[in-house]
Amino acid sequence: MSSVLDDDTRYRLLRLLTEQPALSQRELASELGLSLGKTHYCLRALIERGWVKAQNFRNSQNKLAYAYVLTPAGAVAKVRTTIEFLRRKQLAFDQLAQEIERLRAEVDGARGTDPDAFR
Repeated sequence: MSSVLDDDTRYRLLRLLTEQPALSQRELASELGLSLGKTHYCLRALIERGWVKAQNFRNSQNKLAYAYVLTPAGAVAKVRTTIEFLRRKQLAFDQLAQEIERLRAEVDGARGTDPDAFR
């Protein structure tokens, strides 16, 4: 898949489509913080991959209204994408926690040299 559809965007888009399949492309773009063009490109990539189907609302007043529905392959891809997203976020969290501990130790060490420095 193209670099335009990075892992985080793929995860967020699949999650949003699961939660709100009737959102328009414009609404999806707004929710994701993407341009309308990039959102369209990302949706097309998921459709071409067979992960999403666009279903037209036949009875809709808006003849351009679609629901974006995950296919069974899309549901499997969403689970895999979610697992990978969680793994990356957990790694980032662990690294941040280590950095916070280093900073606390640095501050505690500095306090020991000048007790009035942080009052």
